[in-house]
Amino acid sequence: MNEPKQPSAVSPSPDRPEWDRYSGVLRIFVMCNALLAFALELAMLVFVAWWALELDLEGWWARLLIALVAVGALVVLWGAFASPKARLPLPVWGTLAVKAVAFGAGTLALWGLGLPAAAIAFAVVAIANTAVATYVRRPR
Repeated sequence: MNEPKQPSAVSPSPDRPEWDRYSGVLRIFVMCNALLAFALELAMLVFVAWWALELDLEGWWARLLIALVAVGALVVLWGAFASPKARLPLPVWGTLAVKAVAFGAGTLALWGLGLPAAAIAFAVVAIANTAVATYVRRPR
């Protein structure tokens, strides 16, 4: 009689979060890194919208339109290619390239707002977070 196969605890699954492969303190670390990733993604969108709303343009409607288009484009880009449940999954290098473009936009937005120290801090944290996420999501 064939018994149903149990999913391996070490194989990645699109239906389960990456921290399910870990236990103890490492599991908490991976969960916190995932929470930080979500916060960075939201911050990136806020920074780009903030930058667009601060542009030196006549009329608030033009700034609002630019903010909506820029944030919408980043949301579509991220959801299609960079999220853990991306509609069009890319190889690791492709996902990293999309994340570099998106987080780069957030970094440049902060720089454009005249906040270079915040831009550098955001970039460093985003790079570290992405490196950890990429490492823990790797197939074993």
